[in-house]
Amino acid sequence: MSLVSPSTGTSNSSIAPAWHTAVVLLVMLGVSLLGALVELPPIFGIHGRAGSYLLVMVVEWATVALIGWGLSRRGVALSDLIGGRWTRRADLVRDLGIGIAFVVIVGGAMQALTSLLKAAPPQSLRALLPQTPFELVLWVPLSVTGGFCEEVIFRGYLQRQLSALTRSLVGGVVLQAIAFGLSHGYQGWKLMAIIAIYGGCFGWLAHWRRSLRPGMVGHALQDTLGGLLARYMH
Repeated sequence: MSLVSPSTGTSNSSIAPAWHTAVVLLVMLGVSLLGALVELPPIFGIHGRAGSYLLVMVVEWATVALIGWGLSRRGVALSDLIGGRWTRRADLVRDLGIGIAFVVIVGGAMQALTSLLKAAPPQSLRALLPQTPFELVLWVPLSVTGGFCEEVIFRGYLQRQLSALTRSLVGGVVLQAIAFGLSHGYQGWKLMAIIAIYGGCFGWLAHWRRSLRPGMVGHALQDTLGGLLARYMH
């Protein structure tokens, strides 16, 4: 039997040791700081952006594996964090619709805020956009990885764990949102602040739906379309 209810962020008991949460936060913030200070070189002899894409995917999946190991110490399965099983076609359609609507409405509001604050992405971020056909293809699994892994890391694991440690749902949502913003250090402080607000909205979505699936859909879709459209608009 599951020890936690799916993705509400309201459990009174922690789902992993506190030291494990500290390690996860240090990994995410360390990677963010590295990304802010150092431009990733070609990896494994692959020139262009493909090496950076592969490195990001490896780091994110490795972090999810670290989280899964920490959860197992408390008898919690990764599926407990995700919640909202798709047992019928209607479940899939519903979550797809919610995810798309969320990105259109909330994502649109974040884009308006970005324009209002004149938070232009730095040149280093624009340089990461896919250019070659191979990079365009690789951008899709990169975006899907971000949608799945980042929702598990922030809205699944950190939101649940920090809610338990602070004994407050609001505390869990706010703290994971701050961590989410800080994990994007390569984007500059203005965009980091906007990303933190967006992360808070994703947190409330996960709490409302008792599932990470709509957020995963919206997150992956936004990353995929955002990168591809930005590539052709510049």
